[in-house]
Amino acid sequence: MATFLPSRPARPLLGALRQRRAVDVVPDVAPPLVAPAPRSSVVAAAIYDDGVRTAGYDNLAETFSALRSRPGGMAWIGLERPDEAELTSLAREFDLHPLAIEDAIQAHQRPKIERYGDTLFVVLHAARYLDDAEEVEFGELHVFVGPDFVVTVRHGASPDLAAVRARLEADREMLARGPEAVLYAILDSVVDGYAPVVAGLDHDIDEIESDVWGGAPDVSRRIYELSREVIDFQRAVRPEQGVCASLTKGAEKYGVDPELQAYLRDVADHLTETADRIEVFRAALRDILTVAATLVAQRQNEEMKHLSEVSVRQGEEVKKISGWAAILFAPTLVGTVYGMNFDMPELGWAYGYPAALVAMLAVSVGLFGVFRWKRWI
Repeated sequence: MATFLPSRPARPLLGALRQRRAVDVVPDVAPPLVAPAPRSSVVAAAIYDDGVRTAGYDNLAETFSALRSRPGGMAWIGLERPDEAELTSLAREFDLHPLAIEDAIQAHQRPKIERYGDTLFVVLHAARYLDDAEEVEFGELHVFVGPDFVVTVRHGASPDLAAVRARLEADREMLARGPEAVLYAILDSVVDGYAPVVAGLDHDIDEIESDVWGGAPDVSRRIYELSREVIDFQRAVRPEQGVCASLTKGAEKYGVDPELQAYLRDVADHLTETADRIEVFRAALRDILTVAATLVAQRQNEEMKHLSEVSVRQGEEVKKISGWAAILFAPTLVGTVYGMNFDMPELGWAYGYPAALVAMLAVSVGLFGVFRWKRWI
C-alpha cells in the first residue's frame, strides 16, 4: 500500500530571503538628474515713482523691464555677494564702468568714491559690535548711484539695508528726492552704526584698565587685540570722511537738494566725532600699554628684590653656620692631635690636660672674637 508524504512547507527564513531579493532588485536605470536652481543674490528689488513703491521683484530681468516701462521711476536693487554673471547683467543694463564692476566682484576695497560719467560708485565699510564675543565685525558695501537707479552690493552682514529701505519708504518726501536721498540714507545708516561700536570699545577699554590695575595675566594680549580692532575701525572711518567731503562738494556742484546737503553735513559731523573718539581710544590704549609694562616691571623688580633678600638671609645663615663650625672644629683638632700620642703628656707633665684644655678654649674664644668682629655671628 503506497503512502504519500505531505509536502514540506517552505521555511520562513528562506521565504523571507526570497521576498527580500524580490524587493531589493532594482532595474539598472539611473534616476533623472535634477539641476539645482541657481542661487539668486537679489535681496530686494523695487520700482519707486514719486517716492511711492509701485512693485517689487525677485529677479533682475523683471526689474529692468519694469524700469523701462516707467520713464520717471527709480529702481532700487539690493544684492548680497552677487556672482559675475549678475554684475555683468547690471553693467549691461545701467552702463556701469568695468573697473567698478571689477571692484564689486573682488571686494576688499577701501572706502572711496568714484564718478564714471553719470554714475557714482561708492565703497563704504560698515561695522557692528558683537557683545558676546566683545569684538568688532566689519562689512563692505558697494553702492552704484545713477540718474534713475541705486544698486547696493553687500559683502557682509552689516549694514541692515532692509531697515533703511523701510524707513525711506515710510518717508515719501525724502524718497521722492531720488537716488541721492537713497545714498544719503545708506551713508547715514552706516555712520549711525558706528555709535554702538564706539560705546562697546569704550566699555572694553574700561575693563582693560581694571584688569591692568588688578594684575590680570593676559591683559597685554587683550590690549594688543583691542588696539588692532581700533586701527581697523580707524581705517574704515578715516577714508569715509573724504567720501563725505567729496559728496558735499559734488552736491553743491550738481545742484543737489539743499535739504540733502544739510543732511550730508550732519553725517560728516558724526564721522568727525567718531574719528576723534578713535584717536582718543588709540591714545588711551598706548597709555594703558605703557602703564601695564611699568606695572609688570615693578612686579618683577619686587620679585627680584624679594629673591635678593632671601639670598642675603641665606648668606647670613651660612656665615653663622660656618663660624660655629670653625669654632667647634678648633678644639676637635687639638683634641685629635693630642689623643694620637700614646705617651700622654700628663704622664710626664702634671699640667698636660689643663694646658690642652686652655689651648682649646683659647682658640675657640679667639675664633669667636674674630667672627663676632666680622659680624658672622
